[in-house]
Amino acid sequence: MATDKVRIGVIGTGGMGSGHCSWMHETPEAQLTCVCDIDPAVVQETSAKFGVPGFTDARELLRSRLVDAVIIATPHYFHPTIAIEAFKRRIHVLSEKPIAVSVRAADKMLEAAERSGCVFGVMYQMRALGRMQLAKKIVDEGQLGEIYRTSLVVGWYRSQAYYNSGGWRATWTGEGGGVLINQAPHFLDLYAWLGGMPVRIMGNTRTRLHDIEVEDEAFGLLEYANGAHGYLYASTTEVPGHEQVEICGDKGKLMLQNSTIRVWKNKQSIREHSRSAREMWGSPGSEEIQLEIPSGAGKHQEITRNFCRSILYGEPLIAPGKEGIWAVELINALIMAGKTGKPVDLPLNRAKYEKLLAGLRAQSTGKAAVEVLRETDPHYVK
Repeated sequence: MATDKVRIGVIGTGGMGSGHCSWMHETPEAQLTCVCDIDPAVVQETSAKFGVPGFTDARELLRSRLVDAVIIATPHYFHPTIAIEAFKRRIHVLSEKPIAVSVRAADKMLEAAERSGCVFGVMYQMRALGRMQLAKKIVDEGQLGEIYRTSLVVGWYRSQAYYNSGGWRATWTGEGGGVLINQAPHFLDLYAWLGGMPVRIMGNTRTRLHDIEVEDEAFGLLEYANGAHGYLYASTTEVPGHEQVEICGDKGKLMLQNSTIRVWKNKQSIREHSRSAREMWGSPGSEEIQLEIPSGAGKHQEITRNFCRSILYGEPLIAPGKEGIWAVELINALIMAGKTGKPVDLPLNRAKYEKLLAGLRAQSTGKAAVEVLRETDPHYVK
């Protein structure tokens, strides 16, 4: 490996994979050296476009000695298999979200990464946003005090044409879920990153708008070990879109709403005021803090560069692969709660979820209407 560049192969050159290839040159520490896709025509086109060797079998790419690391951008079910094979060959891995469809598969990825000693990252680029870095700092420093309530709302929209753009999309066999496993992982990751993991989830999932076999809407109630509670909602049925995270603590409140961050500091701890106040209508009071937001655009390139710098120089990862399991755990737990109608305790019972997922996959009917399109989300193309 060159001392200043990491040779990277992109496995899966659909919407996100082709995006990674296109903006790889923006990362000084990275060099695109090969690509892989199961479609021979796509491989030929991508290989010619970027002037690098192409493969139709990920194992051949991993055996080629052309890479120090890979970015995995295949459909979800293939992430663990490819990552584990890469780790066996001491090849570093940056996985698109989610790292796996099930927590059991994610466990195996983490075990393989640990054994290999390789760098394992997950493409949670929203962590690199300046306001998210600031939010994490505020929570970690205890500025909000003990957290007593959290909430997450992710209301997005996807058309039927979007779901018809790939045979794997929105199926139990191809994707392993709907809005929870495709659109929501970024915010589920931020939610757990800032608010911590719950110990119990109750909730439901349903297909409200689209002709798909998986959920396009999900909602749940969360319980935390300290007695705090939370609420989460995710859908692809909402216009205009809305994104909001709230972390409420004894000493203050943090709100991330769309592209803004707001923080309030209580003049006195809620708990202390409640116990000591003598006024009937008294309040601890609060004031909004003026914030200085650090730089950080939240681009995929920022995660790729950090991943490369971790390999080259030992830079701490912004989004470690071992933390990628948090979103998977939340996804699996809410799907299980919705399908069984019962509360689900965390950590999730791996065997029970595998049995549930196997049953859902067995009932999958596939898709009759498919018009294959490989387009990177224009939100990421500037």
